[in-house]
Amino acid sequence: MESERQAVESASELQERVRALIAQTGPDVDGDAGFNRLALDLFRFQFERVPIYRRVCEMRGVGPGGIDHWSRIPALPTSAFKEHVVSSLAESERSRVFHSSGTTGHVPSRHYHSAGSLSLYEASLLPWFERHFPVAGAALVFLTPPADLAPHSSLVHMFDTIRRRGAGDSLFAGAVEADGSWSVDFNRLAAAVGGAVAANRPVGLLGTAFSFVHWLDHLAVKKTPQRLPAGSSILETGGYKGRSRAVARADLRRLMTKHLGVPESRIVAEYGMSELSSQAYDGVAGQTRQAAGLFRFPPWVRIRIISPETGADAASGETGLLRVFDPANMYSVMAIQTEDLAASRGDGFELLGRAESAGPRGCSLMAAS
Repeated sequence: MESERQAVESASELQERVRALIAQTGPDVDGDAGFNRLALDLFRFQFERVPIYRRVCEMRGVGPGGIDHWSRIPALPTSAFKEHVVSSLAESERSRVFHSSGTTGHVPSRHYHSAGSLSLYEASLLPWFERHFPVAGAALVFLTPPADLAPHSSLVHMFDTIRRRGAGDSLFAGAVEADGSWSVDFNRLAAAVGGAVAANRPVGLLGTAFSFVHWLDHLAVKKTPQRLPAGSSILETGGYKGRSRAVARADLRRLMTKHLGVPESRIVAEYGMSELSSQAYDGVAGQTRQAAGLFRFPPWVRIRIISPETGADAASGETGLLRVFDPANMYSVMAIQTEDLAASRGDGFELLGRAESAGPRGCSLMAAS
């Protein structure tokens, strides 16, 4: 009993250190050294409490006492979340589970959460989102189903957290079809947008890329473009596989400007996944981008771009696999090896698609789990 109590206290202390790191408004005040201390302690915690992660680390011959820098912490491939329980939480503590999205028949990843891990997830998502997509005073319209219809979607939970935090009205214009796929209720969406336009109130539109393509195609066919009020912004996330025609991001933004009247400077892309707790954005709504298409994670996250040939860091500008070190993933695994190709450019990274061996990903690929 005493050892269990100490373990709980240790987890509680570690969680408060993660919260403190997230709460900083700028880069880590201790520089890389502060992040390094926390990352190594998280590695020890996860090595001891996540059985599949410990087995992977032992197979690689790496343990908490054998490394002294966060960059050497073994990364767990996202595929492990499909095949194993990647969690330090006891089964009785797992009050929520987020599934990755995909086509029908796709085996989803599972990221388990408790009340404590959800609080870290929300503490991580809000400050970085609010910095890149201010919503105060805007009418928020989400092109996804509401949380009660999509309880296993991390994206919908994110949007619902934003809804609860944001000031003013909000509406979810998405629905779930019989096969589990998502759709957009065009009439409901038109009513919400029309009301904001009539009141000359800025609109914040947030949704998956495929939902925007469906809506923009609908507006084009009906020849009814919407001119959103000044100050309106758009956030898009996710891919297309099996849900709509694919549109390059630059072309999608041109269509948004053409049919909705929202300038490119107020259109922001988000990068996230169910296996992570923090997100990256490619710009700040209303500000001109210094470099187009560059994503940045918050300062409490580190990344590496890994050469698939050598396993070492790819040179700046060279294509490799994106590896993310997210301390907000305290109760699963901090070091995640994605299947996304990327290249580092300055203080950001450019997404270059999926590795050939990877399956489809993206919150816009939601199917029944």
